[in-house]
Amino acid sequence: MADLAHDLAVAKLDQTDLKILAILQEDASLPVAEIAAQVNLSQTPCWRRIQKLEADGVITRRVVLVNPEKIGVGLTIFVDIQTNDHSREWLSRFAQVTRDMPEVMDVYRMAGDVDYMLRIAVSSMSDYDDFYRRLISAVPLKNVTSRIAMERVKGSTAYPIKLGEGDGSGSTKT
Repeated sequence: MADLAHDLAVAKLDQTDLKILAILQEDASLPVAEIAAQVNLSQTPCWRRIQKLEADGVITRRVVLVNPEKIGVGLTIFVDIQTNDHSREWLSRFAQVTRDMPEVMDVYRMAGDVDYMLRIAVSSMSDYDDFYRRLISAVPLKNVTSRIAMERVKGSTAYPIKLGEGDGSGSTKT
């Protein structure tokens, strides 16, 4: 709990800001008037808070979420990468290569026996094979392990936000 209080103090977020964030994570297209009503503010102060959250980098962007199957990239593959080279130069090259590959949805530097994990969206195994060949030719890698997702059981873009006890819910909104 002390860590949460510290994080909130550093970000200077109060319960109203957290409620606004929870609402926007669910539907960023809501009119400010509706968000304001849900958090018991008038429109102008609510809009100012949203602008401040954007200016402070808490809200990094607003996007439309797309059904990958409907646009032909319904095959999700998780790629574990191990490397022998942990230099700044290698990481810079790897980061640029993965940024330039539109199939790469996420890249994480990992702790443990895997150095990096990628989430890839493609339309077919042949498209993944093409991606794999481009990746291994662009940057030296020790080992690449692919895991094919058979079904997405849960998917969310909303981070859990713990709302305080004074909000009436006493729960986490996601």
